[in-house]
Formats: sequence, C-alpha cells, structure tokens
Amino acid sequence: MTWLPKTVLLGRPLRTEQLRETLLPKRLALPVFCSDPLSSVAYATEETLLILALGGTAFLDLAWYIGLVIVLLLTVVIASYRQTCHAYPHGGGAYAVSADNLGPTAALTAASALLVDYVLTVAVSVVAGVAAITSAAPALSGHAVGMSVGFVVLLALVNLRGVRETGRAFAIPTYGFVLGIYAMFAFAVVRMATGTTIRAESADLPVHATGSFAGLALVFLVMRAFASGCTALTGVEAISNGVPAFARPKSHNAATTLAVMGLISVSMFVGITILALVYQVHVASDPTALGLPADASPPTAVAQIARASFGDVHLLFYYVQAATAGILILAANTAFSGFPTLASILAQDRYLPRQLHHRGDRLVFSNGIVLLSLAAVGLIVAFDASVTALIQLYIIGVFVSFTLSQAGMVKHWNKLLPQTTDRAERVRMHRSRLINATGATFTGIVLVIVLITKFTHGAWIVTLAMPLLFLTMKGVRSHYDTVAAELAVAPDARPERPSRNHAIVLVSKIDAPTMRAIGYAQSIRPDSVVALTVAEEPEETAALRDAWDRHEMGVPLVELESPYREISRPALSYIRGLRKESPRDVITVFIPEYVPERWWGQLLHNQSALRLKARLLFTPGVMVTSVPYVPHPHRHAHEHHPGA
Repeated sequence: MTWLPKTVLLGRPLRTEQLRETLLPKRLALPVFCSDPLSSVAYATEETLLILALGGTAFLDLAWYIGLVIVLLLTVVIASYRQTCHAYPHGGGAYAVSADNLGPTAALTAASALLVDYVLTVAVSVVAGVAAITSAAPALSGHAVGMSVGFVVLLALVNLRGVRETGRAFAIPTYGFVLGIYAMFAFAVVRMATGTTIRAESADLPVHATGSFAGLALVFLVMRAFASGCTALTGVEAISNGVPAFARPKSHNAATTLAVMGLISVSMFVGITILALVYQVHVASDPTALGLPADASPPTAVAQIARASFGDVHLLFYYVQAATAGILILAANTAFSGFPTLASILAQDRYLPRQLHHRGDRLVFSNGIVLLSLAAVGLIVAFDASVTALIQLYIIGVFVSFTLSQAGMVKHWNKLLPQTTDRAERVRMHRSRLINATGATFTGIVLVIVLITKFTHGAWIVTLAMPLLFLTMKGVRSHYDTVAAELAVAPDARPERPSRNHAIVLVSKIDAPTMRAIGYAQSIRPDSVVALTVAEEPEETAALRDAWDRHEMGVPLVELESPYREISRPALSYIRGLRKESPRDVITVFIPEYVPERWWGQLLHNQSALRLKARLLFTPGVMVTSVPYVPHPHRHAHEHHPGA
C-alpha cells in the first residue's frame, strides 16, 4: 500500500505569522465550538424519557417539568459563561478562572474535569451519531465499533488541517441539522393546525415498569431522569475556552456566538421535548420493554418524531436522520477544539508535557488532537460503542467545571468591585456577580444530583479518573519544578572548564567509520585518546590487533575481556573506573555509527551502540558523541587509508 504524503492529508505547512488568517468569524465559530451543545438536544430528551420509562408510561408526563428546569438551567449557564468570555479573553475557561481566583488546586480540579469531559464528548457524540445511522439502517448495527473508530480518525484528520478548515468543513452539516429540525417543527405545526392527529410509531407499545416507584424511590427516579437530561448542557463551556480563536473583537464575538448558540439550543430542546410528549414517544434501553425482540435496535426519539412529523415525505425523514447523525458525529469537534487548547495552556503552566503546547504544521495543537483521539478510541472500544453505557460517565466533569468556573467568577467580581468608582460600571459588575452566583448555585446543586444518581451506574469511573489525572498533573509540575531547580545557575555563574578531557573511541574493527571517529576524536585535541574494544571472540580480537599494528594508528588499543560475551558491562566498568581515578576530569566517548541509505537498514546496524549510548547517558561526567558515517556511492576504499 502506498501512503499518501503528509501534505495531501493535512495540507501545506503554515508560517507562524499566518496565525491571524486562521481566526474564526462568528459564522464559522458556531459550527466549530457549538456542534456539541447543538447536537445534545438530539438525545437529551430521549435520555430523560429512558429513565422515566423505568417507572412505566404514567411517569413520562414528568418530562414536562424536568424539561422546564433544564431550560432554566441552560439559560443561566449560558448567561454566566458570557461574563467569562468578557472577563477572560485569553481563554482557558474554568481552568483560567479557577487559577486566577480559587487557587491551583481548584484550577487543576476544573482542568481534570474538563479533560475527562472532552474525551467523553468525543466518544459519546460519535457513538450517538452511529446510533442514528443504525436507526435508519439496522443492518449496520454489528459494525458500530468500527464505524465509530473510523469517524474519530476522520475527525482527527480534519482538525489536523487547521481551525479555519474545520469550520468550513463542518458549517454545512451543522447548519443543515438546525434547518432540518426547524423544518420538522414547521411540518408538525402545520399538520396539527389542520387537525391532523400525529402519533409516534411507538405510541401504542406498552412501557413496562421495572419496579414500584413511590416516595423516595420516585424522587430518586426523577432526579436521575433530570441528571440524564442535563446532557443538553454539554459543550457550553467550549467557547469560553477558545476565545483566542475568534476574530477581533474576540470577547464580543465569542459572547455573541454563545448567545446565538443558546437561543438555537433552547428552542430546539423545547420543540423536541414538546413533540416527544405530544406524539407519545416511547423509548427504552431494553427493547423487550417495548415488546420488541431482544436483538432489535429501537429507533431514537428524534427518528420517531421526524418520521411522524413528515408523514409520507420520506425524503425529509432521511434528511433529518442523516443531518442528526452528522451533527452528533461532528459534536465531537467541540472537544477537538477545546481539549488541545486547554492542554496547551496546562502545558505552558508545566502541568502537562511541553510537547502539548507546540503548534503543528497547520498552526493547531497537533499533539493534543492525537492524544484526544487515542483516548476516545480506547473508550469506544472498551464500552463496545454503547451510548447507554457511555452516557452514564458523562456530565460529571461538565458540572464540576461549571460550578468552579462560576464560583471563581463571583470572587473575580468581588475583587474588582472595591477598585471601581464608576457607578454604571459597578451596577454592571453587581449584575454579573448575581448571574454568576446564581449559576454557581444551580450547577452545584445539579452536580450533587448527578453524583448521587449516576455514581453506581458507571460514574464512579469518572470520579476515579479525575483524581488520577489531577495527581498526574501535579506530578508533572513537580518534575518540571525539580528539573528547573537542578538546572538553575547563579547570576554570576560562568562556564567551568574540566581539568582534563579524555577521549575514548569504541572500535570493533578497522573500517571507514572507525577511521572517521578516531580522526574526529584527535581533532578536538583531548588530553589523551585511546581506542577501546571488547574481546567477545578471541579470533576477531587477534585480527583487530594485527590490523591495528599494520595501520600504525598512533592511538593505543585497550582490550577488555568479556567472558560472558557482553559489550556494555565491561565498557561501562572501564569508563567508570577512569572517572573514579579523576572525578574532576571529563571523559568523551566517541561511537562510530554507520548510517544506511534505507530506513530499515538501521534495524540491522548500530544496535550495540544504541544500548551502550543509553547506559552512558546516565553516567555522570561522561559525554557521548555519535560520529555518523554516510557512505558515498563513488567513494573508494583507498580514500580512508591513514596515508591517503
């Protein structure tokens, strides 16, 4: 198989000064940052109905009240994050707000929650999109894992091409989904206004209760349904994390985009919830609860609503299904925008490896995109591409970051208020603080509900993963701080020359690489030069000694015995012995290396040298110098003779 060149897959590299050209206008920022919250409405109502169905058909009407509370919560959170966009135009979202106002512990807690949430966003969104495809084409159900992994890889490749390229690629599917949902609403309104009675295909299927729910059991069921429906809020924070990616004025454009996203999300969520209840949509995670075979793939709530709304216009039904599948898969792009940006900020603060801070050829954080893809693929495979299983892990991290972010914003306004004398500005700050305080209170309460109701259903995995990630980031920071302290020099420090420099050239036979290494060792004018060989085979060692004398190398040859046919241990012992004799001296070990023309030739050469080099790197006072020898096709052997 011939691999496509990197430039064909990802595009030509961009110069650093072209970064401004990659900034996003609002029309492209919406599909890049808002595909997740916009798509969440495709399954938020369904997740609420799934839990209420555990109590039977009678409890489905509770979705009216749960939906109203979710709409209120979504409105408050969006209003809160608009304040964050203006107050923190450099991005970072909950991490930046918490670091500035609540301290490093809260900041890392928010960061760990967001990183875990972004990975889950990719996994859940892609798997949900594949579920929409299999609802329209049940024959593909057995290939859900492979399809999901394939879509993650495709999304990674698109994002590696650049932010602006991503916006262009995802604009049509995102706006197409919104148009399809509003068209579905329009058909429903017109048909019902003309007296048509519309019922979902599952309306007549009985929903069998899994138990008796009353008192505390009923309260717990409602809380669990509410927690599942709160998936409608996922991805709201992505815009506040990615403010730097917006065109100027950054904060204004980000806040405006967030408001537009909120208006669209709320209207679609309300419309889908109303139609699901009016059409009497029945859903269940267990197909047998609907009287269907155990191996059946029940249609999603949106699929049932679309089929019922469009009636005989089947083309529009398939359009909505395709658009839903597309937006659900593209919803993962919100994480592909947020995760690498947040990881870059964390890397800059030395909480993650520095490689995550660097931009790739296309001015995106390529290493973060690859890391996110690998983590999401691992989750998809581990949970067999099951939306129901993955959704239980979801939104814990969302509400941890929501709560910390809004609490941090309250403290932010508390710090600024005493410093402001302008009356109008103080009124604005008081209003902003009230919005953020309300948001912190609401999301804090929801976080407790989500933890209580989802912990035993899989959320314990997230509550374990977040502390582990937190400790990992603390460990990375501790390592970087330790290294910085070890490498620091005093203000008046000057380079210190070693007492002497002893050169050792490792040899196994006399050939062109050996000649070059000895010549280079002599050129640096060390205090002494010796050639070192390890006698693995007596015959080869004797042949080397004879050749050494014939060539009159002018450098003494030191032979080390190796009864166990090792190379590294005798050489290391000899070098460390020299170090003990003269601790203030420096030893430079020269390793001749043949560089083959083909990449696979490296596997056949230099393996002993690589092992020894790896060991020598951990030996104090020893410098290791590789002397590469690249053969030239027209070079003749006599050119390497000492007398040539």
